[in-house]
Amino acid sequence: MELSQEHIKLLENYIKTDKKFVGNEDLYDDFFAESSNRAVSLLDTITDVNAIGPYLKKVVSTSIIVVLKNQGRVRRTHDSYVSTNTVSLDDNYPSAVKNFQNTVVNYNFIDVSPNPEEIVIQKDILQRVYDAVVVAHSTNLAKQFLDLYDLRYVQGKKQSEIAKILNLSQSEVSKRLFELMEHVKLALSN
Repeated sequence: MELSQEHIKLLENYIKTDKKFVGNEDLYDDFFAESSNRAVSLLDTITDVNAIGPYLKKVVSTSIIVVLKNQGRVRRTHDSYVSTNTVSLDDNYPSAVKNFQNTVVNYNFIDVSPNPEEIVIQKDILQRVYDAVVVAHSTNLAKQFLDLYDLRYVQGKKQSEIAKILNLSQSEVSKRLFELMEHVKLALSN
């Protein structure tokens, strides 16, 4: 699927109005490319035309952070992203560098807390994913889809750990996880 002109204009608008865009205008093309790539796959799954705007806004926000992180302009901390535009200078730098800039510049914190609308959207998506897992599990109990989902996506276990817990080969775990995600993908596209 390709992006329509309307979707392109929405992406451009969301990029230019995002507060993380200020000071990073030189990366506009990267922001747009990353947002477009993510939006194309997302638009294939959205059936509600009214929900496209909020989804695209979240895609843009995420894409901007990804590009900034890849460019080394932000780094992840425990609860947010921090600008890496400036660093403190210590005694290991030559005096010419110290004289040029000898103060520590405060980091600009980027607020990445979701707004209430984004929280509702995330909860809705998670509920739809979970419902799809339950349906897939109920149609084929032997594949242990609920256990796989819980171990992998709730508890964050590695495939090798899941294989030991469920007494399966790692390749079988991988195959079942792929099959489960196909069920979820199909359910989300309806």
